[in-house]
Amino acid sequence: MSTTDVTAVETMLGAFRRGLERHPDQVLVRTKDDEIAWTWRQVAEQAARVAGGLRALGVERGQTVGLLMGNRPDFFPVDLGVTTLGAVPVSLYQTSSPEQIVYIANDAGMSVIVTEQLYLDRVLAARDELPGLRHVVVVDGEAPTGVMTIGALEAGAPADFDAAAEAELLSPDDLLTLIYTSGTTGPPKGVELTHRNLVAAMEAVGKVARLRQGGRVISWLPAAHIAERGAHYYAPLLFGLEITTCPDPKQISAYLAAVHPTWFFAVPRIWEKLKSGLEAMLAAQPEERRTAVQGAIEAATEKVRLEQAGEPVPAELAAAVAQADEQIFAPLRAMLGLDQVESINVGAAPTPRTVIEFFHAIGLPIAEIWGMSEGCACGTLNPPDRIKIGTVGPAVPGMEVKLAEDGEVLLKGPTLMRGYRNQPEKTAESYTEDGWFKTGDIGQFDEDGYLSIVDRKKELIINAAGKNMSPANIEAAIKSAHPLIGQVCVIGDNRPYNTALIVLDADFTPPWAQQQGIEGTLEELAEVPAVIAEIQKGVDAGNARLSRVEQVKRFVIVRGDWLPGGDELTPTMKLKRKPIDQKYAADIEGLYTAA
Repeated sequence: MSTTDVTAVETMLGAFRRGLERHPDQVLVRTKDDEIAWTWRQVAEQAARVAGGLRALGVERGQTVGLLMGNRPDFFPVDLGVTTLGAVPVSLYQTSSPEQIVYIANDAGMSVIVTEQLYLDRVLAARDELPGLRHVVVVDGEAPTGVMTIGALEAGAPADFDAAAEAELLSPDDLLTLIYTSGTTGPPKGVELTHRNLVAAMEAVGKVARLRQGGRVISWLPAAHIAERGAHYYAPLLFGLEITTCPDPKQISAYLAAVHPTWFFAVPRIWEKLKSGLEAMLAAQPEERRTAVQGAIEAATEKVRLEQAGEPVPAELAAAVAQADEQIFAPLRAMLGLDQVESINVGAAPTPRTVIEFFHAIGLPIAEIWGMSEGCACGTLNPPDRIKIGTVGPAVPGMEVKLAEDGEVLLKGPTLMRGYRNQPEKTAESYTEDGWFKTGDIGQFDEDGYLSIVDRKKELIINAAGKNMSPANIEAAIKSAHPLIGQVCVIGDNRPYNTALIVLDADFTPPWAQQQGIEGTLEELAEVPAVIAEIQKGVDAGNARLSRVEQVKRFVIVRGDWLPGGDELTPTMKLKRKPIDQKYAADIEGLYTAA
């Protein structure tokens, strides 16, 4: 699909209807086993029925409809049905408590919530505190009293409802969706994104990532996150990609192997786990094979580092890596299901350099992308053929990026939000007087205009000696140093040295302990001396990559796990630093008392 084709549409619904005209019988959304495989035409027919049913319920243009659903095919015709009306679909995180549902539903002004059986109890628990909520619709199973099935909704569509005519009424400046920020520093804010914003954002990403009709993606992140809506919904509508839904993020490895996506985006933790899994598999190989593979990886990593430094690669090294790629790395890529990727990205948090180097070495050139909800998660992106490891790339087409005097990254361009829902003062505060959006990230540019992100402006550690440090970079170094380390939260602001709260990896720790003849739950393993010693090895290895002042001097292993949407992590797995400081105050103080 050419750039001209992409820019010919002004709304996301226009992109969908263009795709419907051009490839109506191409599969748009499917399940892994093809139990469901809906074409563009079938999705359009369902979306029209949903739109008509919602209109019969009194949903009008500009009103919001809540979606609390997992990654399932039903999401797509429901969301498109809401959009067809000129109404605004707003996804809620699957981890949302009744209280969180109440806050967002009231703030957004939801008149209808569409959900599934798994989350219905929470929606109903919130209902009494939602005076504006008129209807609850369930997409699967039976509907209890006061709830409507999706079949009944669709059956209520007026016979003369014209979805195409409704779509024609949409304007580029109409709201397309609301994205609620993760709320690391307070209640989440509703980011208002228009059709114009997201068409521009997806066009820019598609140009750089070289998306094309017939490509394949996996829908596996929460739809309430802008990365999921962008990469696995709006981009497919714009470029004609096939979407496979993965209902359980823990199964992403199996879905990769089954789908062989052409474009894959994941947060750093996924790449860290894939790397750890490959290393664990390698460790179980016979010694001769293990030595050969390890040698090949080391040689390929040396080649990557030389190329990144702009230095020549010796012919002998290039030949050895080419042979390893054919005999070792190509089969590895096929096993992972990443042998057909044309573009692969990582974002949402700092990614350890060693992780990116590892995948480049085995022929998977991961490119970092950077952005935020307020800019449709699209600010900068490393081009696939000009990746600079350690940077998030240059500005995407159409965007301007510069630094304020204090190093804060500023953005200007067509992807920037209309504003925060119901918060005009916060909207005004987020822009400079001359119209640049203040991202809250501290960055720096290299000579080629590639941006590196240091950390969040409000999260920088300034120790007792006045030294500024990035906790995220320290955490990335420690976390990537050992597969038993699942989460790290570094403490050190106004302190004489850095310490850390460490969470054991719930996937790798139990089997590792079993191999060592150690029994116990994750909570119990946190206090086992052999486990503590192994974590110390990881901390030591991570510290070796850090300057002396950045190093973690002491740590405590937290009992249990930190789950997305819980006390310690946002649904997108960002650390809630203030709640962590409060919840673990005693542990933190213990790290600074005399041993």
